[in-house]
Amino acid sequence: MAKDDMPRLRVAPIERPPHVVLLEPEIPQNTGNIARLAGALGLPLHLVGPLGFSIDEKAVRRAGVDYWHLVDIRTHPDLATFERAEPEARIKLFSAVGTKSYLEADFAPGDALIFGRESTGLPLPLLEKHADACYALPTIGAVRSLNLANCVAVVAFECLRQLGAFREPRLEALPPK
Repeated sequence: MAKDDMPRLRVAPIERPPHVVLLEPEIPQNTGNIARLAGALGLPLHLVGPLGFSIDEKAVRRAGVDYWHLVDIRTHPDLATFERAEPEARIKLFSAVGTKSYLEADFAPGDALIFGRESTGLPLPLLEKHADACYALPTIGAVRSLNLANCVAVVAFECLRQLGAFREPRLEALPPK
């Protein structure tokens, strides 16, 4: 059997998945990686505010992103619009300057996992407004911050783990190409 034909470990989607929210993302490769993660985990991806790139069909095709159609992508002009669209979502902010570890976060179904721009992170007024819900990924070395796509992956997997999403994995054949 060829490697491409081998079954993959899968879990069932959860009823109320968390929302991945990117506030003014700037780097298309990061957003592409995060979109792939969102598609793989069944998470809606919200792109908020002005983007530093285009997500039209031509731009996505040019970037070689062949899974874009599998991702539940929603766009919002600003964070207030997102909050009105998802009023039940509890805000969880992730920032290099967070004072609590993401491992201390108590995740619940439908939470909004909010990440900031690659260059500047989340705005200070937002961090101050939600100081009790601001988390960081602790590091050991002197690196200033981690890559956005890596942070989203770590947090998304921890959130889903806490919600019990990985309790009953099973092997499944891949769909035909």
